Amino acid sequence: MARNLYIFAGTLLLFAIISCGMTLVSNGYQPGLPGSGSLWKTIGLFLTLAGLVIALLGVMTNMFEQVDRRTEERRLRQRVRRKPGS
Repeated sequence: MARNLYIFAGTLLLFAIISCGMTLVSNGYQPGLPGSGSLWKTIGLFLTLAGLVIALLGVMTNMFEQVDRRTEERRLRQRVRRKPGS
């Protein structure tokens, strides 16, 4: 699950970089696109923030999965230790 969130966050950050790069392109090259540089900067800002939040969710998901995995391994080790002595 965390890997999918990392990929999604990376994609959003790539689109944010492209949106910020659109502020540098003049309107003559792209006749059908919005020409306002502040609009592209705002879109880039929101995409960056969304990408960072989703990356944080990916990190948190990865951490909780690791805790669950280690807890399960510890529980199995304790079960194996107790079983021969029963």
